[in-house]
Amino acid sequence: MMTDIKTKMLSTCRGLMAPAMILAMVAGSSALAEDSTPAAPAAAAPANVANANPANSQDEIRQFCTNIADPARDQRYLLQKQELEKLQADVDARIAIMDKRKAEYTDWLKRRDDFLKNADTGLVEIYKNMKPDAAAASLDGTKITIAAAIIMKLTPRQSSLIMAEMDPQKAAVVTNIISSASDPNTSKDTQ
Repeated sequence: MMTDIKTKMLSTCRGLMAPAMILAMVAGSSALAEDSTPAAPAAAAPANVANANPANSQDEIRQFCTNIADPARDQRYLLQKQELEKLQADVDARIAIMDKRKAEYTDWLKRRDDFLKNADTGLVEIYKNMKPDAAAASLDGTKITIAAAIIMKLTPRQSSLIMAEMDPQKAAVVTNIISSASDPNTSKDTQ
């Protein structure tokens, strides 16, 4: 990469040499035209010839390019560093978002597992053997999350019979809890 930069700088400097040489020649010839004193034409001619000499102009241009090479490189490095810092900040922001989502998902998973543990297998067996109207009356008196966990562990046929016998508002809340428990996109804020 460093050789690419040096190559580009040299080609840029070479591209500047031709206009600089022309400028030096024009400046030299205009200096000759402005000098109208008859006594000093011989003395002015060697100085202007030295200014118009392409070797001197190339040396000046080469010196100019050499002088600006380090500041130009430093400026490029500074711009690259700023770009890398912007990219790093963007990556850090995305990592923070991902960490937040991971924590939210972990919390959701823990709450879901706790929810399912509430419906103990023995308790489910009890409700499985009850008549739907008796099970509905019993579940109406329990905590809504426990009722939802038990209904969720029953077969769909038994669950539907029990929910048909439950209070409609409580059955709607149980339905929302069960659907939220099975939806991985559910946030803890919506429950």
